[in-house]
Amino acid sequence: MAEAAKKLDGPDRRRHRVYVTRNTEYHFRDGFCIAVRDRRTGDFLAGHLAIRRRLHGGLKFYVNGAIVPNPGDPSPGEALYFAAGGRDLVTSPLERVERPAKALVAAYPAGTPDVAEPDTFCDD
Repeated sequence: MAEAAKKLDGPDRRRHRVYVTRNTEYHFRDGFCIAVRDRRTGDFLAGHLAIRRRLHGGLKFYVNGAIVPNPGDPSPGEALYFAAGGRDLVTSPLERVERPAKALVAAYPAGTPDVAEPDTFCDD
């Protein structure tokens, strides 16, 4: 099945993506964080600062103190970077990027933001 996915032409139309750090999963729909889940307990964290924010890219931290920004999609080893109204958020480094299972998407908490309502999101 992986080979069939590689052969498809055209843009990737999948809307959901999960960025996994050591302790947390950041669930995205169309570039906005719509849910955050604690990996240890499996609980969704309703009040997390990342929810309703657009991802602005990744940051790679080096041992010598250097920080290199990546304005594109973050890769494993980079931290997620959210910028909004002076309340920037930087996560711990990514372990992996995944696609959530349909069952997990269906289990998102009630009130999960929908990107069809862009005025409800911070997008500076």
